[in-house]
Amino acid sequence: MSQTPSTAIAVIGIDIGKNSFHVVGHDTRGTIVLRQKWSRGQVEARLAKLPPCLIGMEACVGAHHLSRRLASLGHDARLMPAKYVRPYSKGPKNDFNDAEAIAEAVQRPTMKFVATKTAEQLDLQALHRVRERLVSQRTGIINQIRAFMLERGIAVRQGIGFLRTELPTILATRTDALSPRMLRVIEELTGDWRQLDQRIDSLSGEIEALARQDQACSRLMTVPGIGPIISSAMVAAIGTGEVFSKGRDFGAWLGLVPKQISTGDRTILGKISRRGNRYLRVLFVQAAWVVLVRIKNWERYGLRSWIEAAKKRLHHNVLAIALANKLARIAWAVLAKGRAFELTRTNDAGVRPA
Repeated sequence: MSQTPSTAIAVIGIDIGKNSFHVVGHDTRGTIVLRQKWSRGQVEARLAKLPPCLIGMEACVGAHHLSRRLASLGHDARLMPAKYVRPYSKGPKNDFNDAEAIAEAVQRPTMKFVATKTAEQLDLQALHRVRERLVSQRTGIINQIRAFMLERGIAVRQGIGFLRTELPTILATRTDALSPRMLRVIEELTGDWRQLDQRIDSLSGEIEALARQDQACSRLMTVPGIGPIISSAMVAAIGTGEVFSKGRDFGAWLGLVPKQISTGDRTILGKISRRGNRYLRVLFVQAAWVVLVRIKNWERYGLRSWIEAAKKRLHHNVLAIALANKLARIAWAVLAKGRAFELTRTNDAGVRPA
């Protein structure tokens, strides 16, 4: 794979597959000088023989591992969201055209890249994804139990705690409404629920232990409403946060900003965009509700004046989203600056978050 100076490969786009990788390489003038299909085992061996160059890939399964391996070989490996690569695709969709689009997109100076995750980040992310799946399964079982009982005229107050408390009494006393077969079905579902609770508690405990050992997570937990689950999910998702230039960009990436439709001088702001990491967005909204409902001493965190002013003009659901955005921006600042949450005294109105 030796090249003359005129055909030296400067940029490579790799379309990642399960077993086969389609590779397109450009020289310094943008001419395609490499167009090949490699097996998974050939990628590192062949790229190790090339001089350091810019390599682009879509951020997908396996991309972070390959990015780390290529970086160790001296290459400048960069990951991009697939939706940002799509506009550069020409012609019908096939693997070589996708690789060519990736090679084109990675050279754009305004392209937004995804930070390569470490192995520790991927491990932590895996724990969160398994926990999220188990929580979803538990919710499905609880809804099914409620539906079966409601069909027999038995209604239980909303909330997982009320159902957990009242279910044993219902199964023991409401034999007039529940047939023996239905009793058996609900008891088996209750057993599944109990097993899921144990697995969720085990995973939550492991995540909390890892979060308390990590310095970045410990700093994030000084932000109001943020505990081990949210802090570890944030570190797993964005690492040190260096991929964002400011907290506003992080809030927009989470989808906690209004969807904007502008034409001419007219700007229309709609519902939140819901872009980016859905799991992390949900966690920050939950953190906002914790601050609004459970935390009473807002002055301690410098949020009292902001929340009271926002309450006068915003619906409580809108207020929760606005506060989630504010907490996300504060959390990014804590992560990026490498220091715990603190208040800065001002001359005007007391305190504000640093």
